[in-house]
Formats: sequence, structure tokens, C-alpha cells
Amino acid sequence: MTDAFDELLAFVEDELAFATSHYNDSYLDRRVSSRMRRTQNDTYAAYLETLRSDSDEQEALLEAMSINVTGFFRNPDVWEGIREVLRRLSGANDTVRVWSAACADGREPYSVSMLSHDDPEIDESSIRILGTDISEPALETARSGVYEASRTVNLDDQLGFLEDYTDYVDRDGRVYRIGDDVKRNVTFERHDLINDEPKTGFDLVICRNLFIYIDNEYKRSMLRTIAGSLRRQGYLVIGKAETIPPSLKSAFTVLDSRLRIYRRETVETASLTGRRSKSDRNR
Repeated sequence: MTDAFDELLAFVEDELAFATSHYNDSYLDRRVSSRMRRTQNDTYAAYLETLRSDSDEQEALLEAMSINVTGFFRNPDVWEGIREVLRRLSGANDTVRVWSAACADGREPYSVSMLSHDDPEIDESSIRILGTDISEPALETARSGVYEASRTVNLDDQLGFLEDYTDYVDRDGRVYRIGDDVKRNVTFERHDLINDEPKTGFDLVICRNLFIYIDNEYKRSMLRTIAGSLRRQGYLVIGKAETIPPSLKSAFTVLDSRLRIYRRETVETASLTGRRSKSDRNR
């Protein structure tokens, strides 16, 4: 990469507070190049000048850099694994807390809620789901629970994981609205896995297809955040193309290597996070 590209990324990190240093250069270059084409800038230096003077373009670039690739029930085989985890947790706990981290526009947390309503072996009243993301526009869509099919996105196919999704989604032409019963189990808030503090007390964390964009040296700190957010013996699901760094493998027991489902190991996690949370010390 050129000095001009590095200067551009430094501006984004220092002035716009987006942690570009944690992401792969190839990923960042694709997102920047897309905005350059839209603004008709031929060089990184020219685009940086546009960025310095145009607050709307700053917001557009930050939104472009946010990872918003998602879908309902993405990778159905993984969702069969999540079903088994939810059954196990629901049978053993009065309340099951699920965190869908980097949830984009909310289709993953709503998938968890629909699955919990649809499966007779899961007590949907016990399931509490938090969806988080760094993108406010994505979270606005998530809170509305309204999605539109397009030429490239077939929501019928995505929702076909369920026997009859119309029990949970109202369809009007190409517009799909999540039902109130499904929405009732889900809340949303902004959270940055790179910079913000861990959450606490979760039984299951789903963080899929984020780490493939992150430089290896930063995966450890993000997984420490997740580890500190899990209760003892809590579950973690990551993307099928992702791996846990070797230095962290002892912190998690592999439950299904193909589906990338893990369980937190208490002793190792305590050493990773430096200290156990108050909720863990009381357990």
C-alpha cells in the first residue's frame, strides 16, 4: 500500500475514531475504493481531501467500513447446532442470555428469537437476546424489524429454514416485517468489540464472519472481550471460515469443529481477562 493510503487510514482512525489498524488492508482498500468510485476520485490523496471537507462523505465511508453482510439463518447447518445449544441452555436455566455481536441489521438475533419460538423443546419465554453493532444505520433497521427483498436477496429462501416462517413474519409483497412476539425477545444497542468493555453474564455469544476481516494480532483482544462476557461454561459460535488463534485454544473446549461451536473454559478464561468478573466470582 502507498503512503497516501496510509495517510488516509490514519485520518479515519485519528479523526473519525474507526480502528482501521485492526482490519486487513485488503478489506479496507475494497471499501475505500468503492467510495472513491462513487465520489469520482482517482487517487487516495484526492479522496482524502474530499473526506476532510465533507462530513456526509465521512459518514458514508464509516458506514461502508462497517461489516453488514448478514442474513436470516445463514449456514443452516450451523443453526441446527445453535438449536441444540439453545435446547440445552433452556432446559437448565430460567433465563438464557444470548449476545449476537456484530449483528449488522439484526437478522441474526431475530433468527435466534424465531428459532426459540419455533422449537417446542426451547422455552422462548426464557430467551433474552441482545444484538450489537457499531453501525447506527444498521441498528436503526434492526430496531424497525422491516426488511425488503431484492434481486440478489431472496428472503423466502433465507426464512425457509423454518417450516412456516409466516407464523413470525408478516409479508407484504417484497417487504417483510418481524412480528411483535419475535421482537419482544430482542433488544439492540451500539457496541464496538474492538474498543468497548466486555458485556457480562451471557450464556451464548454468536460472533460470526467478523474475524476474517481482522488482523490476527487483534483477534486475541476481541476474543478476550467475548470470553469476559460469557458465564462459566458458556457457548461461543464463530464463522465456519474462522478459527480461534492457537494461543487462545485452551480457553475454549471444541464442541463441534466443523460448525465452530465452542464452550468456555473457566480457568483459562480467568487468566486471559486478568480477573474474573463479579458475576463469575459469585457463581
